[in-house]
Amino acid sequence: MKTPPNAFLAAIGAGRKQIGLWVSLAHHYAAEVVAGAGYDWLVVDMEHAPGDVLTTLGQLQAIASYPSTAIVRTPWNDPVMVKRLLDIGARGILFPMVQSAEEAAQAVAATRYPPHGVRGVAGAIRGNRFGRMTDYYARVDTETCVLIQLETQSAIDQAAHIASVNGVDGIFFGPADIAADMGLIGQPMHADVWARIMPAARKLMDLGVPVGTLVTDPGFAAKLFNDGFTFVACGTDTGLLAKAADTLLAQMRQTTKET
Repeated sequence: MKTPPNAFLAAIGAGRKQIGLWVSLAHHYAAEVVAGAGYDWLVVDMEHAPGDVLTTLGQLQAIASYPSTAIVRTPWNDPVMVKRLLDIGARGILFPMVQSAEEAAQAVAATRYPPHGVRGVAGAIRGNRFGRMTDYYARVDTETCVLIQLETQSAIDQAAHIASVNGVDGIFFGPADIAADMGLIGQPMHADVWARIMPAARKLMDLGVPVGTLVTDPGFAAKLFNDGFTFVACGTDTGLLAKAADTLLAQMRQTTKET
């Protein structure tokens, strides 16, 4: 058995737009519901969701039956956690709050076996189909997607330097934390936030670096794609569920007569 290609990694490398969704409900059943929609990529969140390694495993197993590529956002730039996530079959890791090229290099190293990194070697793991992938150790480096998340103004200033680190496959801007760093907490769509992000994003695009983000406004997500972003998540499972529940209740209250 051969290691399957990473469809999301190949797509962003070729400049093909990838529409994504955030998976935060920390349950395999919910993950399967959204996986069936056919998004190009799904982020299984461990930073701001209540999941652990076992619940993440269940979500990866649920997503595996569908074409979407599962990327896991690790809680922190921690090589021990990254090792466990890759062992259970994550096809990519989104590293939050990276502040420098040095931290980006540490992130890449966590995904690589020695002598190119520090990932510990295990034998029969889900990542290599329990030892059945005969070329796993030779191909895993080139089939594992490493995305670096920039979440402060200082990180934005170093975006090109961070993106130049060998092994970084894409840069992800986190508007919520950037807004907070700018004194605009709770306003990720503020014009000043995007005025801060866009020059750095365009510079990366000019360098050929895939650029992505998460926004929950579909119109703005489409605009970002049209402006050159390669991978954009346009919503969250929690947000979709909350909005749909609120909308349905409001409709029922408007159309139901009081007794």
